[in-house]
Amino acid sequence: MLDFPRSLVEFQSRFPDEGACVAYLFAARWPHGFVCPACGSNKAWRLQTKAWTWECAGCGKQTSVTAGTIMHHSKLPLTTWFWAAYLMATHSNGISALQLQRQLALGSYKSAWLMAAKLRRSMVAPGRSPLAGLVEVDETEIICRSKNDPLTGGGGRSHQGKILVAGAVEIEDGGAGPGRIRLGEVPDYSARSLHAFLKTNLVRGATAKDRWLVGIPRRPWRRSRSSCRRQHGRPYRLTLGAPHLL
Repeated sequence: MLDFPRSLVEFQSRFPDEGACVAYLFAARWPHGFVCPACGSNKAWRLQTKAWTWECAGCGKQTSVTAGTIMHHSKLPLTTWFWAAYLMATHSNGISALQLQRQLALGSYKSAWLMAAKLRRSMVAPGRSPLAGLVEVDETEIICRSKNDPLTGGGGRSHQGKILVAGAVEIEDGGAGPGRIRLGEVPDYSARSLHAFLKTNLVRGATAKDRWLVGIPRRPWRRSRSSCRRQHGRPYRLTLGAPHLL
């Protein structure tokens, strides 16, 4: 019942209205029938005056199927939340708040941004274990200019107007492909900052392998081509030798 829809057609057929969404949440919350979170009673009735809410026959506590979730107290329909979750989970390159607003015909960008932020936060599994085994790490930059950043500048290795991000991914046995992933913002690419990221996200004893991290001591640089310059006058980019273990 909790398997993921394999297509838009299947998703639409499974969640065509509010009732189907409520039934799904009820089954996910109470797979063996209603259980009162206060007294543990199994007897309750659904209230007609409050949407998606059950009242315990034993202690009278009222519990909504959305209580404790990102949908609690939201004025948006459950179908909108379900569609948003499906779109964010199935877009391989991610989906922006503006795209979400257009796809779901939301009234404001603020609502779309808040919905996207809540969904992204809820995708992080609580109590998740650190990465283990062989782990590849890398760094990148995301353009994010604030009102105080000048319009010019920030080119090359400059950190101006950018968010610095470190990433780590588990390599599955036999090199079959990537496994779990961890991303985190770092203040800079110094060895101190990158080692702190690795200590937080990798289990003790894991083997970390990198290729491009600039804050880690490594073998001397080598040029990818001769020292000649391009037509615009800039030298060819320097590259690292073979990946090494940290």
